[in-house]
Amino acid sequence: MQISRWIASAATAVMLAMSAGSLSAQAQEKLKIATEGAYPPFNTITADGKLVGFDIDITNALCAQMKVECELVTQDWDGMIPALQAKKFDAIIASMSITEERKKQVSFTNKYYTTPLSLVALKDSDIASTDPAALAGKTVGAQASTTQADYAQDVYGKAGAEAKLYPTQEEAVADLMNGRLDAVLSDKFVLMDWMKKSSDDCCKMVGDVKGTETEAGIA
Repeated sequence: MQISRWIASAATAVMLAMSAGSLSAQAQEKLKIATEGAYPPFNTITADGKLVGFDIDITNALCAQMKVECELVTQDWDGMIPALQAKKFDAIIASMSITEERKKQVSFTNKYYTTPLSLVALKDSDIASTDPAALAGKTVGAQASTTQADYAQDVYGKAGAEAKLYPTQEEAVADLMNGRLDAVLSDKFVLMDWMKKSSDDCCKMVGDVKGTETEAGIA
């Protein structure tokens, strides 16, 4: 689906969701949209304090489509859903994977992208596969409260790996570069962007993890 068609479809879905929750976008002067600001290339903060990334572009396009003014705010990932439930903002656009557990807590629009989980390791590592057996005895980092954290704990952990969780993706890859982790598990596009921009040639992409494709939606 072309991005312009998706934006129109998603905008309709968002407005319907708001109406169902007694929150009309058309009746409001401003909507408050939350993102994390620490998940490049989807959402990150530049040196001069500006929010940029694909999620930000989607937010701006949706608000233009809905003809409402939107205020972007940042929220720590762990507190994202509780803050939405507490009505601290009106929606989350932060590359949040649509899962059955999250659907019990919040409503989602249709997906706006799909991605598998991927694994990166130190360049001289003997890790050559994303299979659980290949991670036995290794320490795998992931951002807490994410689908990758669940996989690291439930699948790699049961195979003998130690799952180490971090508040942000940036902290996980920093520990990998400093040799405190054997590998990091994350969204493929996030790892590709990091490898391209800031991995300092320390690491290698091991590959995609089969059967882990997830869909990101607006909550």
